Amino acid sequence: MIVKETGMESSERMGEEIAALAARIEAATYELLVLIREFDEKEGWNCGFLNCARWLSWRIGLAPGSARERVRVARALGELPLISEAMKRGELSYSKVRALTRVARPDTEKELLDLGKAGTASQVERVVRAWRRIDRTVEAREDDLRNASSCLTAHVDENGMFVIRGRLVPEAGEVLMKALEAAGDKLYGEHAGPQEDRPPAGKVRADALALVAESALKGGLDPGSRGDRYQVVVHVNEEELAAADCKTAECGCGVPAGTSRAVEVGRSATPGTNGHVPAGTPAASAGAGAWVGDSHIRVSAETARRIACDAGKVVMRERSGQILSVGRKTRTVPPPIRRALEFRDQGCRFPGCTSRHCDAHHIEHWADGGETKLSNLVLLCRRHHRLLHEGGFSVRKAEDGAVRFLDRRGRQIEQSPAPPPVGDDAARELIEHLEDAGILITGKESMPTWDGRPLDLRYVMESLWRPPPHLEAVVTRERDVARVA
Repeated sequence: MIVKETGMESSERMGEEIAALAARIEAATYELLVLIREFDEKEGWNCGFLNCARWLSWRIGLAPGSARERVRVARALGELPLISEAMKRGELSYSKVRALTRVARPDTEKELLDLGKAGTASQVERVVRAWRRIDRTVEAREDDLRNASSCLTAHVDENGMFVIRGRLVPEAGEVLMKALEAAGDKLYGEHAGPQEDRPPAGKVRADALALVAESALKGGLDPGSRGDRYQVVVHVNEEELAAADCKTAECGCGVPAGTSRAVEVGRSATPGTNGHVPAGTPAASAGAGAWVGDSHIRVSAETARRIACDAGKVVMRERSGQILSVGRKTRTVPPPIRRALEFRDQGCRFPGCTSRHCDAHHIEHWADGGETKLSNLVLLCRRHHRLLHEGGFSVRKAEDGAVRFLDRRGRQIEQSPAPPPVGDDAARELIEHLEDAGILITGKESMPTWDGRPLDLRYVMESLWRPPPHLEAVVTRERDVARVA
């Protein structure tokens, strides 16, 4: 059926409407990306979420990978004004912009914009993949040059001293420095004398290198043998741990001093290991507050409570500064309950968080009388655990057993917010908004100018590709060698 007013069949007219609407959607997507960039720069997402992508995933239902891509593209468009303007007018689709922003730089933006307008989305993707492959190839050749130039020389000087000089590839150098650090710590870490008595750094590294060599020959350098030294031990009075002296009764973060019993709680500083508290540390004196290790650096009661949620503890009784008894080390969350908790929660329970490296958090702290049972525990990643104790956030258990998280203002954070209503009025508002901005969308803007001939990828790359700044010297050197040959 042909419509007299336009001279087109109804299906053709429908196709033009699809094209026009798609172009308007692309222009609106540009507006969305601008808002995302401004929102990200102002850290509007910093209301319990790790980054802007996590917030987008929670608030508008994007998959994590898609959310990260939106943020990446939004940031890139801020430095690419030509591509940004083309998308604003519906001349480039989001698919093309997403591909171009992976390789575009201010000095290559104009040529890549012409490519985006001329080619299809598939052709643009092919060119971008080839571009990135060439970049990686040049970088790999540079790595090969580094590897070929690595060397180590040693000779004995007139004083009978070995003189060692070398050039190592980055990864080998990092391994060597870590080994020297571990060996130097093994040699001099136990000396508690004044800092000026410690040998100079060069002497420490020299002695450490000898130890690394000896240990390598006999296989005796055990990197895990001194793990206890890297634990964080927090000492805190029991009454301070349990006290509540805040503006809100639910917070429980006051620090009144004075008690006859001290509680030590510790967490390993090495990620992924269980907490451990060596017994025998002097008890806290009344009113001393919570402190870390032998340094006696003060920490807040809420920091101590957070660590105490999921750690080992040793109870020490004292009177008038004298230790009366030292209890056995116990776990605040026993291993069987921990396994059941991990099976139930499968990761951090905070809305929008997908982290699986978590602490066990007591909804009602054990120092306040809360029981260490499954119904009183939730898994939280380290960041959200800190927010609940020190950041003003809170968690409550509803009557139906559901866990509710509240922000700093006491507002509930929804697990999955409902999307805003969208209908015909929203589409009309979008069209009016674009027209008011002087952007008249007809549907022809995003049509590629490709003439149908096969894509000559080699020719395109020879014409367009330019090395990134850190590889310019390498490419110039290779081209000079090729010309001489």
